[in-house]
Amino acid sequence: MRSFHASSIGVAAVAALALPLAATTPVAASGSAPPPASELAGSTQSLPLQPLSGTGRAADGVSQEGLAQREVQPFSLVGVVWDNADDELHGSVQVRTRGRAAGTWSAWQDLETHNHDHAADPGTPEAARPLHGSTAPLWVGDSDAVEARVRAEGEPLPQGLHLDLVDPGADPGEEEAGEGTRETRAPDVLPALDEPASQDEAEAAEAAEAAEVAEVAGAPAEARPYVGKRPRIITRKGWGADEGMRESGFIYTKSVKVAFVHHTGTGNAYSCAEAPSVLRGIYRYHVKSNGWRDIGYNFAVDKCGNIYEGRAGGVAKAVMGAHTLGFNTNSMGIALLGTYNDTNPSAAALKAIEQLSAWKLGLYGVNPKGKSTLVSAGGNRYKKGSSVKLNAISGHRDGFATDCPGTRLYGRLGAARAAAAHYQGRR
Repeated sequence: MRSFHASSIGVAAVAALALPLAATTPVAASGSAPPPASELAGSTQSLPLQPLSGTGRAADGVSQEGLAQREVQPFSLVGVVWDNADDELHGSVQVRTRGRAAGTWSAWQDLETHNHDHAADPGTPEAARPLHGSTAPLWVGDSDAVEARVRAEGEPLPQGLHLDLVDPGADPGEEEAGEGTRETRAPDVLPALDEPASQDEAEAAEAAEAAEVAEVAGAPAEARPYVGKRPRIITRKGWGADEGMRESGFIYTKSVKVAFVHHTGTGNAYSCAEAPSVLRGIYRYHVKSNGWRDIGYNFAVDKCGNIYEGRAGGVAKAVMGAHTLGFNTNSMGIALLGTYNDTNPSAAALKAIEQLSAWKLGLYGVNPKGKSTLVSAGGNRYKKGSSVKLNAISGHRDGFATDCPGTRLYGRLGAARAAAAHYQGRR
C-alpha cells in the first residue's frame, strides 16, 4: 500500500439473521501495560521508539528511531503508529520477531509505510476523532520478542513514533471447559442462499433478505432482477469481534455503487485457520491504534475464499466504512487478507470477491461490468467535489494514488467484473 504521495416468516428470519449490535463507548488507544495475553479479548502493547545510535542519526546524517531487542508479552501482529494521522512517514520501517514455538528470530521484514489512503473521509464525524497515523500492520504469528528500526528518507520522521504489538485473543470457538481443557463450537455464519439446509431455511432467508433490501434500497426485489445469490458470510460473532471495542451506532449512505478491492498489506504468512485471528488483529489495530470507530473494511476475504463481515451495521446495508479515503460514501470495501504486489491471489479468493460483489452490487441495481459516478470527499488523486466515473468493481488505486490492492490482484479485476456479472445472471 505504498502511496505515491412481511410475512411472519420474513420477520422471524430477519430476527434470526440479525447481527450483533452492542452499544458501547470506544476505548482509547492502549497504553504500555496491557492485560495478560491469556485474556480472550486480546490486548495491545504500545512501546515508544527511541533514537538509534545515541543521537538518532546514522553516519550519513539520516534520522533513525527504533527499539532494541526486547522480550514482550505474546503478540501476533505489529505496526508502527504516530501522533498525527495527517502526517506521513517518508522512509522505511523494518521489524524482526521471535516465534514462541521455535524460539528463533525472523529475518528483517518491511512494513508498508504509507497507510494514509485507508481512512475515514474528510469532514465526517469519524475523521474528526483524535486519529493516529500508522504503517500497515504485519501478521508475524505467535511471538514473544521484537526489534524495530525506522529510517527517514528526505523528510523528518513523524512525532510520537511507537510500536504497537497486538494479541488478537482466543478464537471464538474456544471456550474454557474446565482446567486444562477446551471445547470447540462451529463459527456463526450467514449461509449461502443457494446452499440452504432445507426448503424452510431457503424461504426464510429469501424473505429476510427481501425485507432488509426493501428497507435500505428503497425498491422492491422484483425491480432488481440481477442480484447474485448471497454467498456464505462468517459474521462478526463468528470471527470473534469484540463488540465492546467499537463505537456504538452505525453510519449509512444511500447506496452501494462501487466495490473497492483492497489488500491488507499484512503479509501472506497466515494459514486459513488463522484468518479470524488476523482479522481480530486488524480490527483491534484500526480501533485502538488508529482510533477509528470500527474496522475500516466492510468485508474481508481470506486466501481460502472464506468471506467475513467487516464493519458492523448489516451485511446488506450501505454501511459507510473507512477503506478508500475520499470515496467511502456509496461504496463498500472488500479486503483480501495478505499482500499481493508479487503474489498471485488464489482462485478461491477471487471467486469469493466475484460472488460477494455480484450479490451486494446487485442489491443496489449495479452491473459489475458497468461504471458508477462517485463524488470525491478529497484525496491525493481527485480533489474534493470532483465527480469521478469508476468501474463498479475498482481497485483502491483507482480512487487514491497507492499500490493497493497490489499489482497481481489489481490485474485480475477485469476478469472479476465479467465473472460477477455472470453470477448476477447477465450475459
